[in-house]
Amino acid sequence: MTVDDPVQQFEAGLAKLEATYPQALEACSDEQSLRAANARFVGPQGELTALLKWMPKLPGDRRKELGQRANAAKGGIERAFAAKLAGLAAAEREAELSGPSVDVSLPGRHARAGRLHPMTRVVHELIDVFTSLGFDVAEGPEVELYEYNFDKLGFPPDHPATDMQDSFFVETGLNAAGVLDPAKARTVLRTHTSNMQVREMLARKPPMAVIAPGQVYRRDDDVTHSPMFFQIEGFLVDENVSFANLRGVLARFAERMFGEGTPVRLRPSYFPFVEPGAEVDIGCMICRGWRGDAEARARQSQCRVCKTTGFVEVLGCGMIHPVVFQHAGIDPEKYTGFAFGMGIDRIAMLRYGVTDIRLLYENDVRFLEQL
Repeated sequence: MTVDDPVQQFEAGLAKLEATYPQALEACSDEQSLRAANARFVGPQGELTALLKWMPKLPGDRRKELGQRANAAKGGIERAFAAKLAGLAAAEREAELSGPSVDVSLPGRHARAGRLHPMTRVVHELIDVFTSLGFDVAEGPEVELYEYNFDKLGFPPDHPATDMQDSFFVETGLNAAGVLDPAKARTVLRTHTSNMQVREMLARKPPMAVIAPGQVYRRDDDVTHSPMFFQIEGFLVDENVSFANLRGVLARFAERMFGEGTPVRLRPSYFPFVEPGAEVDIGCMICRGWRGDAEARARQSQCRVCKTTGFVEVLGCGMIHPVVFQHAGIDPEKYTGFAFGMGIDRIAMLRYGVTDIRLLYENDVRFLEQL
């Protein structure tokens, strides 16, 4: 036989493998080295794998015999590997049992008790304030029909809030040319909880007093605005309801939420579904510049939340527009009412002294634990 004889090469390699693997596997002292040694023999680049590549070159009368020997060697390696692996595991377990006992004197790690998110706590506080004044609580859909979100509240068709740039439309109503067809844009993520005014007026008969907390969506994103935020709508309908009644409810709200002496001011403003309308400001709880002392004025001059004015807008309000009553089937000659809507996020910022509304939604536990 020549040195290039495939049979000779195969038999020599197999004999070397059978002579070396028992000692190599037995010498391993841990699982990692054992698996490395096993791969040396039967892995993708192992010695036995390399030998098996010679099989097509072997003569047909010897191929079966030599193949059986190779399979027997592979089986021997697998059995030796399994036995050694079991031995190492048994030795490790024995060392654990016979070694020094576990030190149980260290304190355990206790599960920390959870608590409500600051936003949820503020929602509950607001509900407590208004239910104590006789308001019922109602909930409604966040994906709303265009007519309840805009039309029945008296929004004119060209109002900015009805544009895709200001509101999140679910059904965009775009035609083939990519132009908005208002007649087809019928579904929107509600931009306010004022949609509950018409829904509740259609489901109830006066007198009624309702608040509706929930999530709303607008295309805003800065330190005092978020694309998704929480709002609470409130309205009261009865005979002889006046703006003075609205002013009294809002004064009570400010006193209960922020303490006695909190300044409240109303500024004339326009909302499609109220007439007259007003925006309501309270003294900034961050800088408290309304106190008037030198230290407060210094904080006010640097306050980003109130933009150095000393007051922060917290809600819009007004007397319910007769058009809304007409859409709800209520006689505007017999009944009057007021409505208000506020961003719960803004209330939470003032309640807890948060200077960036986005911190409330990042869910950093280190921050939330401070509130």
